[in-house]
Amino acid sequence: MAQLKSPVVVLGARSDIGRAIAKRYAQAGCSLVLAARDAERLAADRADLETRYQVAVRTADFDLNHTNPDRFFDDVGEPPGTIVMVAGMLGEQSRSEAEDAEAALVMQTNYTGPARFLLAGVRAMKHQTDGCIIGISSVAGERGRASNFVYGSAKAGFTAFLSGLRARLSQNNIHVITVKPGFVATRMTEGMALPAALTAMPDEVAKAVLAAHSKRKNEIYVRPVWRLIMAVIRALPEAIFKRLSI
Repeated sequence: MAQLKSPVVVLGARSDIGRAIAKRYAQAGCSLVLAARDAERLAADRADLETRYQVAVRTADFDLNHTNPDRFFDDVGEPPGTIVMVAGMLGEQSRSEAEDAEAALVMQTNYTGPARFLLAGVRAMKHQTDGCIIGISSVAGERGRASNFVYGSAKAGFTAFLSGLRARLSQNNIHVITVKPGFVATRMTEGMALPAALTAMPDEVAKAVLAAHSKRKNEIYVRPVWRLIMAVIRALPEAIFKRLSI
């Protein structure tokens, strides 16, 4: 595996995917900043990673909707070598349709919040010569589906943001990776009937993230079958697509 730039800042480190990603980077020998709301609750994760992998680990308070992005990176101190944006929320489509505040929260947590923090991260990385930014987006952003179009539209915005950021930074030696996991078995999806063949585990996502980082991929689907599935969904004529209950 190629040398990975550290420290690695994991934004959303208390999520199942965030924890798995932090563990994989620690295994690769990277120092870490674990960022989440109520960061003191990450004390056990910090101690475990430091003891198990002999890497430096810090924790930091981070709230997409209330923390000042530039101040957050100032407080981190050392310019990050890698930033992984994991934070997000699924929300409930019915509530988003019925309640303005819920719709705004889903949109902000999945698009504007992550985008603002990554822009601040770029400013913090301005002197890096080989940095990497990784955003966890979603296949839901590839076409607006009736069952989750509020969440999907926010993820579509985030995917477009990452694409533009990748192009913008292509001459600055900061690489940007878009990750589309598909279904993942996490606390957020607990209780949902997910098809086993299409559902990844958090560590599967983490392994794919590190492989993409090492190989400098631009965009990945954690399970390649999703690339075919989404190609079919994108190709459906609108007259047919809008009749589907997906």
